[in-house]
Amino acid sequence: GAIISEDGFIVTNNHVIDGADEINVTLNNKKTFKAKLIGADPSTDLAVIKIEAKGLPFLLYGNSDDTKIGQWVLAVGYPLTLETTVTAGIISAKGRTLEINRRQSASPVESFLQTDAAVNPGNSGGPLITTDGKLIGINSAIASPTGAFAGYSFTIPVNIVKKVIADLMKFGTVQRAYLGIQYPR
Repeated sequence: GAIISEDGFIVTNNHVIDGADEINVTLNNKKTFKAKLIGADPSTDLAVIKIEAKGLPFLLYGNSDDTKIGQWVLAVGYPLTLETTVTAGIISAKGRTLEINRRQSASPVESFLQTDAAVNPGNSGGPLITTDGKLIGINSAIASPTGAFAGYSFTIPVNIVKKVIADLMKFGTVQRAYLGIQYPR
């Protein structure tokens, strides 16, 4: 996950915490905390959890709309049970829809940033940052025939993340408008 406030709010993927009876967070300094689920959104595959801590270092938001194809980015996580790992790559596409969130939601929302930064199981929920340390997305998926990194990773853009987590923190659920039109089949 990515710490987004000094008082312990953390954003991660819904698929990381989905179905958990208990959520534990271990920080880079090896301190462990029990986390409380604030809210989750299967449609975007995002969740917000909270640990009881003060004075935590946290990421500042960037602007994912300003990212450019070819821009260097860094993916941070704990892949393959390794300690903190950072990989570098470039933004190779924007606005990708993969239909992977359909596995957990009837109304998926997808507009991924595609990168070639190496992301593996264990990177899910971790940050994608700019070279100056701004959060521009939450790593969510890879395209892989083997289950391990095969060249493309997909990140939820921070501009979507900001809206979803603001709603989860304020309302406990995401506020979306739906057009109530049905047509006969």
